Amino acid sequence: MAYGLSTYAFFWRVSSRAPRPLTVLEMLEQTRELGGQVFQICDHPPIETLDDAALAEIRRYAESAGITLELGTRGVRPEHLRRYLDLADRLGATFVRSMLNTVDHRPTVAEATALLREAVAEYAARGVTLGLETYEQVSTDDLLAVVRGVDSPHLGVVLDPGNSVARLERPVDVVDATAPHVVNIHVKDFAFTRRDGWVGFTYAGCRLGEGLLDYRHLVDTVRPAERGVNQIVEHWLPWQDGFEETARLEADWTRHSIETLLNENLLRSN
Repeated sequence: MAYGLSTYAFFWRVSSRAPRPLTVLEMLEQTRELGGQVFQICDHPPIETLDDAALAEIRRYAESAGITLELGTRGVRPEHLRRYLDLADRLGATFVRSMLNTVDHRPTVAEATALLREAVAEYAARGVTLGLETYEQVSTDDLLAVVRGVDSPHLGVVLDPGNSVARLERPVDVVDATAPHVVNIHVKDFAFTRRDGWVGFTYAGCRLGEGLLDYRHLVDTVRPAERGVNQIVEHWLPWQDGFEETARLEADWTRHSIETLLNENLLRSN
C-alpha cells in the first residue's frame, strides 16, 4: 500500500485559469517533496499528447524519486482502454482507473460487461489492473454487477465515497458494498453548507478530517494496508477570490491531506 496524490489534488493549478498550468514533472516534484509514494495521472488529457521521449522522462523521474505512477481515464471502449494500456506500459504503471460513462457513451450493465471482458483480458496479460470508480452517474449496484460479471482479479472498484452522495447513496453504504472489490481509494473529504438565506445547500470539498468522510470506517472496512490498496488524495476545492488564493488553499489542502494520511496510518500500525 502507498499514499500519494492525483492530478485532482492540483485541479486549479493545472486548469486553464492558471497563468501557467503545472506540468506532470512539476506535479511529480511536489509529490516527492510532500512525501507521496504514488502519483495518479487522472483525467489529464495532455498525457495522451506526449511523445515517447517525454513519457520516458516522466518515468525516469518517478523511478528516481521512488514514486509509483498510475493512470486514469474515462470509458470502457476496448480501443480507448487499449490506448491507456499502451501508455501504462510506457510509464511503467500497473494500474489504470476508468469510469463507465463518457459524453458519447453510456453503456448498459450488459454492454459494459461484454466490452470489459475483452479489455480486461488484455490488461491481465500485461499485468495491469483496471479500476472502475464509484460516482453518481452509475448506481453502486450496477457498478458491482459489471465487476462481478467480468469476474477478473484485474478488474475492481476505485472507491470514492463522496461521489455517490448526489445519487442519494450514503458513503458508508458505498464503502460496505464495494469493500471486497476495492483496488484503489480516492481520499477526499466533503460537507454540506447552507446557502445564503438558508435556501438549499452547497455540497463541496473541505479539508480532510473536517467533513463527513468517515475515514476510519473506510480503512477498517476495506483494510488497504493488508490488501496493498493505494490511497490517492483528491479535492473538491471551490474557486476562491482569484487564482492566487485558490492555488494557496489547494496547496494547503494537499499538504494537510497527505500528512493526515501518513500520520493516521502510522498511528494505526503502532
